[in-house]
Parts: sequence; structure tokens; C-alpha cells
Amino acid sequence: MRSNRHRRSNSLPEVNLIPMMDVLMTVLTFFILISMTLALEQGVEIQLPQQQTANPQQPTPSPMIVELDVQGVSLNDQPIASAPLMLQVKAYLEKNPKGVVVLKAEPQMPYADVVKLLTDLKATGGERVSLAIE
Repeated sequence: MRSNRHRRSNSLPEVNLIPMMDVLMTVLTFFILISMTLALEQGVEIQLPQQQTANPQQPTPSPMIVELDVQGVSLNDQPIASAPLMLQVKAYLEKNPKGVVVLKAEPQMPYADVVKLLTDLKATGGERVSLAIE
């Protein structure tokens, strides 16, 4: 008798996989049916707007480039003072509603000079003034 009890305790327990497979197949079937019913209800009908007429694109004017270097401020490779520059910038921006003004400063220029000129240009041109970087 003793040997019988000893032999039973050393044997590995058996796992019955059949009930586990039944549960897994039931869950899988449930998800398949739900996904099929949800796929049918996802369509939405909408009316997209139609294009009326194509407006010809107006060409963008070339930007006004203001250069700042050790000699001073120049516009179109011509030296210019601050007051006439602001008048020309204002006239350019009024004439070209889509035009932009670009400040191109030399790298060795003091930061304070660049910021001062950029601030003056932004006061005249607003958001259509930018600083060129390399």
C-alpha cells in the first residue's frame, strides 16, 4: 500500500484542455459576430462641395530684401537711411498685398542693431516682415 501512495504523489497532474478550448472558441465566435455587425453600421453618407470655378493664381511678388552690413542699411544694393526705408517698405506693402519684406543681416553685425532694425520694420510691415537666416 505504501508503494501505491508514493507512486501517485510523484505522477504529474493532467490538464484537461477540452473545456478551455470550448470557452476560447465561444469568445472568438462572439468577437467575430460583433465585428461583422459593427462594420456594417460605420458608413456615413455626405455631400461634398463642388468646385465652382478655378481662380487664376496671382503671381507672388518677389520679396523686398533689406540688407544690413557694416556699411549700414541698403535696399537694392543702394545705401538708404532709416526714414526713407520705412516709407519705401510701407509703399511696397500697400502696392503688393501678398508681398513680404526680408531683412538679411551679416553674421558679424551686433545683435542689438539687427533687432532694432527688425523691430522698426515690423512696426511698419507687421507680420509680413521676417529675418533671413542661413
